[in-house]
Amino acid sequence: MAISWEGIKAGDSLPELKKKPGVSQLVKYAAGSGDFNPLHYDYKSSPSQAVGSIVVHGRFKYALLGELVSNWLIHKGRIKKISCQHIGMDYPDKEIRCKGTVLRKWEEGGEKLAELRVWTENEQGKRTTPGMVVVVF
Repeated sequence: MAISWEGIKAGDSLPELKKKPGVSQLVKYAAGSGDFNPLHYDYKSSPSQAVGSIVVHGRFKYALLGELVSNWLIHKGRIKKISCQHIGMDYPDKEIRCKGTVLRKWEEGGEKLAELRVWTENEQGKRTTPGMVVVVF
């Protein structure tokens, strides 16, 4: 279904995005981002040993939130502002669920805007990366 600024309202949910990144995807992300912290790919590194596992990059989850919103917009708008906090760890080969809701919409400076609350959840349903997004239609 095509989305429009007129057709959304506060409380609407974005379609959930599920991802299950494996170690090879994290290594590819490390290469693309330049973040070669061994915590993200080397189980034998000191940081990984201290945590008990390697962990998904925080910026990888930030990108997933961008993908969630971009998929919802279906080329009917663009992300104007996006931010998030990294408050929990996610692990490779475990499902990450990306979710969001519309908080409000308004017009300003000739733009039709909407503010969204977005987040990632781990398999236990704990929010690990909450964020906010403003989109322009």
